[in-house]
Amino acid sequence: MNKTGIVILLLCFLAAAAVVLWERRKVRKTMEEIERMLDAAMTGSFSETTFDESQLSALETKFAHYLSAAEASSQNIAQEKDKIKSLIADISHQTKTPIANLLLYSELLMEETLSASAKANVEALYKQSEKLRFLIDSLVKLSRLENGIISLAPQQAALQPLLESVIEQYTAKASEKGLSLQIQDTDAFAVFDFKWTVEALANIVDNAIKYTEHGTIIISAVSYEMFARIDISDTGTGISETEQAKIFARFYRSNSVQKQEGVGIGLYLARQIISGEGGYIKVASVPGKGSTFSIFLPK
Repeated sequence: MNKTGIVILLLCFLAAAAVVLWERRKVRKTMEEIERMLDAAMTGSFSETTFDESQLSALETKFAHYLSAAEASSQNIAQEKDKIKSLIADISHQTKTPIANLLLYSELLMEETLSASAKANVEALYKQSEKLRFLIDSLVKLSRLENGIISLAPQQAALQPLLESVIEQYTAKASEKGLSLQIQDTDAFAVFDFKWTVEALANIVDNAIKYTEHGTIIISAVSYEMFARIDISDTGTGISETEQAKIFARFYRSNSVQKQEGVGIGLYLARQIISGEGGYIKVASVPGKGSTFSIFLPK
């Protein structure tokens, strides 16, 4: 090959190298721009602008359009959540006074001298008003949790005050049925939101009282390396194996307990609270002998 051929070959090589270098720089610029877009999207500050194809690649433009659509969808979700929040607040506010009045006037009527049939009707009215208040309160709590209106704030704390708070709420109700509600002292710690975990445990204890005709309900806690476990054990009717996977579903009620009070929200709400804290609930039960609900909370 003569000198002219070598020079031409060298020039071709340099040109090819320049093209590769230019393409690499273009790809790097595109990747940097996409990374910038992602950062903006994650902070919620992304907005679409007019792109010039000579300055940005088709990939960047398509990606920008995708992020704009995602941002719009996120804004729509936020607006819907605000509407739900407003609706829940309205329901809670608008129903609170009428239900309170129903309960008040029912109590006033029960103090009057009434016939046996009229007194029975008033007592039934009072019980149904109480049930309605409980249902509305439960639905409002559930909706607020599911829509993120209420956020849990777990903190590391001792379990003993938590268990004592639940015992304090339900000792009288257990005594009315002739049941013994006991607590085993513990020095265990866990990470949980005190107010909402009390709500979760209270729902489980309330169920234990409803479905236990005689015997004892015991609340205890055990500490492990990663979790602390709270056990609520009763000597009640128990739950069949086929139903144990269903009892945490919203509004589920077993055919065998349809005559009991309740609307099937308590256990679902308890599971929502505990899972929101990074924990979980298990149940072990033998029909006719009782059940043990175990709540696992992270440490």
